[in-house]
Amino acid sequence: MQLERLHDRREEAVALLRRAVELGVDHVDTAEFYGSGFVNEVIREALRGEDGVLVVSKVGADPNPGGSPPLRLAQRPEQLRASVEDNLRSLGTDRLDVVNLRRLDAGPGLRPEGDQVVDVDDQLAVMTALRDEGKIGAIGLSSVSPDVLRRALPAGIACVQNAYSLVSRDDEDLLRLCLAEGIAWVPYFPLGGTFPGLPKVTDEPAVRAVAESLGVTPAQVGLAWLLHHAPNVLLIPGTADAAHLEANMAVGGITFDAGTLATLDAVESRSSEVPLG
Repeated sequence: MQLERLHDRREEAVALLRRAVELGVDHVDTAEFYGSGFVNEVIREALRGEDGVLVVSKVGADPNPGGSPPLRLAQRPEQLRASVEDNLRSLGTDRLDVVNLRRLDAGPGLRPEGDQVVDVDDQLAVMTALRDEGKIGAIGLSSVSPDVLRRALPAGIACVQNAYSLVSRDDEDLLRLCLAEGIAWVPYFPLGGTFPGLPKVTDEPAVRAVAESLGVTPAQVGLAWLLHHAPNVLLIPGTADAAHLEANMAVGGITFDAGTLATLDAVESRSSEVPLG
């Protein structure tokens, strides 16, 4: 999503993705509504089949250029199908590796109203049909509750992507359910603080103290905690800067002793249920 910031510097965006591949990144997260297709087009230009990068897109919203926020909900089955086709077109492929169905049951952001209130079974029917047609490799869910995930399990769910960080751990039960079911946990807003009113991991005194003691940044501590917290975590921290990319990649080498981990685990969790718009 942060690649939108390089909209007027396309070559820089492509180079950043190439650098990510060089550093070993093999999983990127995108959507047609990131920069109204710009990010998908950069991915199409930058990534090659031999790179072995899993590209995960999402549906449930469409671009709304000039709007605030610059997207509109697209939850109806026919809209989900159209969004998949849009992603296929802008990514220049005939099959999407994984597509997350972004619902709006939990976490910060918009909530569906009117004809955008759609039963998950109706949504999964079109997603599984698209998978059967070969247009989707696997189905994920985003911004969902444990009950919705349980209902969706028979469809085969590869990953769940919810807002989650050291300071916003509302979804601990959902994370445990994913772990039990062999489903990847992919936290977005992994450092909190993206919307006004959300707590920030980097503001926490305990996080800052740990960072100073280890000679790393507070952001690196927050990301490393996620990797230590559960074995099914896949990180998707965004950036538009090469140095920041390298700092993000370095968190895989950060270790915590038992006392440090206990200190971080004791940080207060605050809700991420913040409205948008």
